Amino acid sequence: MVRLSFCIAAALALAMPPAAARSTKTLKVVMHSDLKILDPIWSASYIVRQHGYLVYDTLFGIDNQFKVQPQMAEGYKVSADGLTYTFTLRDGLAFHDGTPVTPDDVVASLKRWAARDSMGLKLAAATKAWRIVDVKTFELVLKEPFGAVIEALGKPSVTVPFIMPKRVAETDPFKQAEEVVGSGPFIFKRDEWKAGDKVVYVKNPAYKPRSEPANWLSGGKVAKVDRIEWVYMPDAQTAVNALTNNEIDIIENIAHDLLPIALADKNLTVARLPVSNQYQFRMNWTQAPFNNPALRRAAMVALSQTEMLLGTIGNKDYFRTCKALFTCGGPYESLIGTDGLMDGDTAKAAAMVKAAGYDGTPVVILEPTDLVVLKNLGAVMKNQLEKAGFKVELLVSDWQTMTARLNGKKGPVSEGGWSAFTTSWQQLDITDPMQNAFLTATCDK
Repeated sequence: MVRLSFCIAAALALAMPPAAARSTKTLKVVMHSDLKILDPIWSASYIVRQHGYLVYDTLFGIDNQFKVQPQMAEGYKVSADGLTYTFTLRDGLAFHDGTPVTPDDVVASLKRWAARDSMGLKLAAATKAWRIVDVKTFELVLKEPFGAVIEALGKPSVTVPFIMPKRVAETDPFKQAEEVVGSGPFIFKRDEWKAGDKVVYVKNPAYKPRSEPANWLSGGKVAKVDRIEWVYMPDAQTAVNALTNNEIDIIENIAHDLLPIALADKNLTVARLPVSNQYQFRMNWTQAPFNNPALRRAAMVALSQTEMLLGTIGNKDYFRTCKALFTCGGPYESLIGTDGLMDGDTAKAAAMVKAAGYDGTPVVILEPTDLVVLKNLGAVMKNQLEKAGFKVELLVSDWQTMTARLNGKKGPVSEGGWSAFTTSWQQLDITDPMQNAFLTATCDK
């Protein structure tokens, strides 16, 4: 099931806020979630990814044609046998603490990323060694051909191979890194960060952009404001009111039921994003009851895409049902094997639940309260699963608290664990089978 995504901004806010209104050029943005986790390798949530792109830089970036271009890399070459990739860093790269970016930093960062990411794991499986050549050059030596090396290193979304100082990158990939030190165009102001209130970034005066014009995630990243403030406003109507009153400049994701108001205001610009999002119902199959495949299948029969989309979005103009794992409209779209699934057949599901010997173990669904596009899904799912005979509990919290629980508590629900949650992924992340995190199949990793 797919939803369309929209961003809303006060006129000209992206270019330059009025100088008379503020002593410095400050961009105030209401993001889709609060920021509580700072490590973009440890967490796959989009809010942490957005934070990462402000603070860190990447070895490669993709342009608006989805072609991978050098970013921190000056360039690279490949040996005749395709097994050795030699990379050279461009001049002027430095971390926010003033230390230069070295191949040691890059290699340590890529190793940590590869332990957590779907593409990184595949690349690591084909890797023989990383070698440091000199102060600007390093090599990747493969033990077998891997055709997607550059596509992996240029992965644009979760998990992004951001480059960190070696001392930070040597943090256990399954633990959060404490330091936030990048080499990107903005510096994170930890002393002004207040979870549940605001996040502050200031322009990095030492950042040297590439000479090419900016082209999506590639080219010259030129900071046109001195300061960025993410202001936390979980109530959608409050955020729209603040925008129309010029208290903020941008709302990253506007609630669909408020779109008519925004579209009618000539002082606001509404941008439809070029890709849609697809919802997922993700089960914890390491614990009861969904460690039983028969009960997982019963849940798939009980849930209804249409009812869930109506419950959380409402307006049919802004969604469509879709059973394709690699997204409808994508190059790998397929509906084979989806007949009878996600149509809300609770009577059939109830018979399946009974036949599977369900013992009444609660299904604990985590639901975020501060994400408009997710927070009503849990109630609809609870109703559908209960009709099928499951005992269901909803645990509500803000999104970042929920994502911390997902990573940290995967045991039985009696010990603080969970059974399922809903999330939403951009098509960019899941259309390609190699990048699709749901097919990684590395269990607890």
